[in-house]
Parts: sequence; structure tokens; C-alpha cells
Amino acid sequence: MSDSKTEILIVEDNVFMSELLKEKISRRGFESVVVPDGKEALHKMDETKFSLVILDLPLSGDIDGFDVLKKIRSKYDAKDVPVITLFNLDDPQSMDKSLELGANEYIVKAFANADEIVGRIVDVIKSPEIAKPKDQTVQEVPIKSTVHAPTIRTELNFEAPQHIKERIEQTITQPASEVSIIGLVDDLIGYAYLARSSDIHLEPLEDKLLARLRIDGLLHDTFSFPKDLHSGIITRIKVLSGMRTDEHQAAQDGLFRFEIKEPSKRFDIRVSIIPTYYGENAVLRLLAEQTQIASLDNLALTETDKIKIRHAMAKPYGMILATGPTGSGKTTTLYTILKEVNTREISVITIEDPIEYALDGVDQIQVNPRTGLTFATGLRSILRQDPNVIMVGEIRDEETASIAVNAALTGHKLLSTLHTNDASTTLPRLFDMGIEPFLVASTVNIAVGQRLLRMICEQCKAPKKITDAEFASLAEHVPKEILDDHHDFFYGKGCPKCGNSGYFERMGIYEVIEVNDFIREAILRRADAGEIKKIAIKNGMSTLLVDGFKKALAGYTTIEEILRVIRE
Repeated sequence: MSDSKTEILIVEDNVFMSELLKEKISRRGFESVVVPDGKEALHKMDETKFSLVILDLPLSGDIDGFDVLKKIRSKYDAKDVPVITLFNLDDPQSMDKSLELGANEYIVKAFANADEIVGRIVDVIKSPEIAKPKDQTVQEVPIKSTVHAPTIRTELNFEAPQHIKERIEQTITQPASEVSIIGLVDDLIGYAYLARSSDIHLEPLEDKLLARLRIDGLLHDTFSFPKDLHSGIITRIKVLSGMRTDEHQAAQDGLFRFEIKEPSKRFDIRVSIIPTYYGENAVLRLLAEQTQIASLDNLALTETDKIKIRHAMAKPYGMILATGPTGSGKTTTLYTILKEVNTREISVITIEDPIEYALDGVDQIQVNPRTGLTFATGLRSILRQDPNVIMVGEIRDEETASIAVNAALTGHKLLSTLHTNDASTTLPRLFDMGIEPFLVASTVNIAVGQRLLRMICEQCKAPKKITDAEFASLAEHVPKEILDDHHDFFYGKGCPKCGNSGYFERMGIYEVIEVNDFIREAILRRADAGEIKKIAIKNGMSTLLVDGFKKALAGYTTIEEILRVIRE
């Protein structure tokens, strides 16, 4: 084929991706024509015989990408008009199908930037002979996208601490003067741990003190203590936390270490006490490392998302960001990545508030505003310690964001979290913090959006067929190609093990944006979150909703739980 006569047809319904490909192809000395859908592609091919067709299979037009490929092959031989198909890993069977229908090659967009795609295009154009379709991708990657569940700790459940619950209920029936406050507080914390609670809320009311436990992300009213015990319980917690016991009108924070005997376990508890209308309110956060930090395989990620994250981990510098609201598992994700990258050959330093997990071989710093040790000042000091990998617990302000970006730009691998609703909002959020787009495009390797949702209790799990009305309602939220005709799901009936909730433990749902050329081009244009999300989906990103729906189909959770968590 002569370069001067080569004309390429790009069939891509995302105008930003298609224009970027066209621009890079033109720099290589080739002409190209861009069309947005299959119908127009076939019309163009009636007018012109192109030297090569770049076909995006999941088109949004009236004609399916596979039908376009079939029609092209009915008119032209694979040697006369080569076809390269573009798609993501969500449907591995589509790769084989595209080759069967006569595609010469396929390219997995999720793992290819524009330069790699154009490089493959040029190789095909300059090939002296294209004998037959070839099974090649830009990178050798596993193409399954299976759904995994995390490891579950079944020894901690609602049934395990029943003897402690009975003891507490018996204690609070006694006269206040006869109650051992020390024993009562110890029993309350021990019960909370064994019941898998992450927080204890002690809320004063007019005539009682209510103890509520947060289990699997939801609060449960658990104990109702007589008002006479309120002052003694709060005072005991203040003593343990090293707070002032004579201060009742100011907020106080503290920390103490607690030990239970069966099972033998020591863990830290972070305490916050504030004055309210009916007395002091206390919240105890149990930093009990109940979430097992093992590997990425424990995070319920799809194979596709794990590959993307490992690609980012393998890069020597740049930012890995975990995003989502409070309590969405961001810190657990970062600790898991830290554990995998941490070796004796590198230096890893973190600055956190608080330090929730102790990692061997990692220098961990606790934020302390009283001494001026904030995320920003701590990060400045860390950079003088010659680290290879840095973890910043949270990017909260412009100063921290600026230092973090400069650290990533100067050869450090930096992990951090941001409070955003999804992965695509992460990049514009950095713009809002005063970071220039060219710096965001140069430093961010990957953004992981996530939520935690409750899993169905395996002990009381049962099948459930949704009604046509429920299916119609679901169709408003889930893309039709994912929803298909699925009516069969599961739910939990409720049993003693799960406290009759039907749910036991939690798992993550994720969306992962890998910053490639298409995303960078959008960043440099200061594209909004909606546009970035569309481009990421075209590049193979599964949204939180789609990832959750697949996990509901696999029987790990319920549709109701997904919609509750995502609120869409």
C-alpha cells in the first residue's frame, strides 16, 4: 500500500476519541475520515474504498458493530480492506466473534493509549501482505472479567457474643449504685467487637443513654442504659482516653488501647466526645483491623480492574487515588496496594489521621494538629526523607494537593484519597484545588472510585425472582446491554447469625479510570466529570452501578442494597 493513497475510515461515536486518533494518524502522514456510527460507515464505504477500517464495536448507532463488520466482509476481502476492532474486556467472547467475522486484529482499549493504537494501525498499513485475520492484542492480558468475593471472617457474628449481651442486660437492671461501670464499659466494647461493629455511638436522651452499634455500615439500636449510668460511663471512657474528666462543655478527642480475652485481641479505640442538650455524646471507633489486608484478590475487584491497578502500581512515579465518601473502604484499598508494593529495596512512608493498620517495614506518621503536624507540613518533611512511595491519608486542601502533585512529578509514587462521588469527579476536583490541568494529566496514573455494600448472608440466602414492575424500574438505572433479561437474583431471609438482617459482612464495588491519552486529552481541555466518565466507559470502565449489578447477579448482594448505596 502506498502511504500517499492510504485513507483510513475511523468508526467511533465518541468525538473526542475519534478526533484524537485522527490527529495522531495525520502526524504519521496518513489521511483519515471519521464517522460516528455503523450506518454512515457503510454509506461512506459505498462511496470510497478505504485502505483500513478502525471499527469501534460497541457503537451507539442503529446498526450493531458486529453487523457492520459482517457487511464489510461480505463486500471486501480481509487482504483488500483490513479491519481493526476496538473494544473493552467486559465481553471476552466478543473478541473471538470479531475475529470469526473477519477482523484482522483487535485492540483492547482499556490497556492501550492512542499512540499504541496508531502504532498498530501503521504496522497493519505497512504490512506487505495480510494473509488472514490474526489473534493479536496491544498487550498480552487475561481477558476474563469474573467477579470475586472477599474473604469473610465468620467467627465474628451476632450469635458469638450473646453471653455478653445477656450479662449487660442483667447488669442494667440492678440499682445504679451496685453497677460496676468498669465492667459494663469493658463488656460493651467486647460485645461490639465480637458483633463486628466498627463504631459505638453513646447518645444521651432525656431519660436514658442509648448505645448504637454500626455494623456493616448501618447503625443498630442495641442497648438502652438508665440515665443514672450516663455520667459514670462517659467518665470511664474519658479516663481510658486520657481526657479531662472535669470538662463537660467542650469537645474532646482521645485514643486508648483495649484488650479482650476471648478471642485474645488488642486494638486501638479512637474516641470523640461532644456536649449536647441532654449531656455528653461519645463515639468510639474500633480500629480493630477486622478487614483483612491481604492482596488485591481480597478486594472483590474484577480481573480487568486488577490489571489496571497493577499497571499503575508498576509505574515508578505518579499518583494512585482512591475516591469515595467517608466509610467507602478507600483506606483499605490503599493499604492493600501499599502491602503489595512494599519491599526491602524501597522506602515507604505514610502520613495518616488516624493510623488504622500497622504495616511492617512502613514508616507511619500520625497527624497531630496540636504540634503543627498536618498533612501538608508532614508531606514536606517526608520529601526530605528520600522515600520511594508515599501515602497521604487524604488530600483535603490546596496546599496538600500542590505538594502531592509536585512529589508525584519529581519521581515519587504517591497514594492518597479524595472525597468525591465517583472516579470521574476526581480529576475536576483537582482543578478546583488549583492544580493546573497539564500537571493533573502528567501525574495521575489511576483513580479508583468505590463503595462498600452489604453481602447476602450465606446461611439464610435464598433465590428471588423480581417482578416485571421491578424489572422496569431497574431498567431505568442499569444499561440494557448489562440488564439483558435477568429476573433471577438472591436475598437473605434473616437468621440469628446475621441478626435477622439478611446481610453479613461487606464487599466493595469499584470503577477504575486509567489515565491514558484519551483521558489526558480531556483533562487538558478541562473537561467536566460527565465527559470524562463517557470517555472512560468507552475505554472499558465498568461503572459502580454496573459492577454492583454483576455482583448481584453472581449472588453476592441484592439490587436493593446497590441502589441504597449508590443512590441512583
